[in-house]
Amino acid sequence: MTSRIKRLVQHLDGAADASYDARAELIWIGTDAIPAIIDGLPSLGGFGQLTAIEVFEEVGDPRCGPALLGLLDSDNPTVREWAAMALASLENDGTVEPLRRAFRASERATPPDWSEPVGIRWALTELGARTTVIPPLTASLRVTVPDNSPGWPSVHFAEIINELADHAQVILYSQFWRVDAGRTYGIFGTALDWELDWTMPWEHLVEESRTWSLLEASEARASDNIYVAPIWIDRTDLYPER
Repeated sequence: MTSRIKRLVQHLDGAADASYDARAELIWIGTDAIPAIIDGLPSLGGFGQLTAIEVFEEVGDPRCGPALLGLLDSDNPTVREWAAMALASLENDGTVEPLRRAFRASERATPPDWSEPVGIRWALTELGARTTVIPPLTASLRVTVPDNSPGWPSVHFAEIINELADHAQVILYSQFWRVDAGRTYGIFGTALDWELDWTMPWEHLVEESRTWSLLEASEARASDNIYVAPIWIDRTDLYPER
């Protein structure tokens, strides 16, 4: 069994079909596969490590914790992001401070609306180490659509944007979902492509994100079965305590 698991671990870095099959088999083996995956992590490339993280999440073995903490120092930003999010699902002790260090490291070189800092903020929130500012109207309109995807009715998108901006929140981007026959589907939003200048004062960022988001709301599809999930941050996310 051990030699077979080791071969499967090496296949995680192979062609897509072979990697997918190895991933599925390792998940099926479960906790017995975890030690070999941990031992094999250093020999895997970025793709293999990402697939190994998926196995860790599916199996949910707390022994994965130290290995995932080690991946927070990876040279690959996607590996760091996925490792952070997997750590949140394990809820191991001693996870919060390494995640905070990883966030501070990412913010020095990465705009706060890029994937890595967004993922690490989500992980810190899941672990109770970060609180999202949710104003009252926004909180009251939030729903959970099928597949446990949180969102807000798209018909209220402009109201939510204005309330978030009025509470000094910066909207980074928004994702759209369609609910059809009890299932949730991601859909494209607008074709707007906007970037914030993070050297500007916070108040400017708030109003700039309001302007772009309201323009997006005016162009986005709005109906009873379409939901929007804006991603926003507070000033403390951009200037966390050292």
